[in-house]
Amino acid sequence: MNTKPRKKKRAGISITVGSTNVFKDLRRPDANEAFAKMELAYKIYQLIEEAGLNQTQAARQMGTDRARVSNLMRGQLKEFSMERLFQFLNKLGQDVDVMIRPKRKKDARVHVRAA
Repeated sequence: MNTKPRKKKRAGISITVGSTNVFKDLRRPDANEAFAKMELAYKIYQLIEEAGLNQTQAARQMGTDRARVSNLMRGQLKEFSMERLFQFLNKLGQDVDVMIRPKRKKDARVHVRAA
């Protein structure tokens, strides 16, 4: 996994190739958490779309209001904790497993993988 942006030149155009975490590339101090929340929100978005639910139906199923579902579906995640996103996934029929292991690289990170 590339963690540092690198520059390339192609046909006189400078291209910066980023890492897999755009939040880290933007030097956000909460980059790992922001990326994990984005991954969870995207999975929730996919589940809502696959079920053919509108935002009101999704809100009812997830135990929240339509405005929060709208924010989540537009990637506005500031108001959501990881725990709340886990609860939404549970209410959409998903199990959530959290695994803790010794870090593999210099910096410990949060990894989210949707099955």
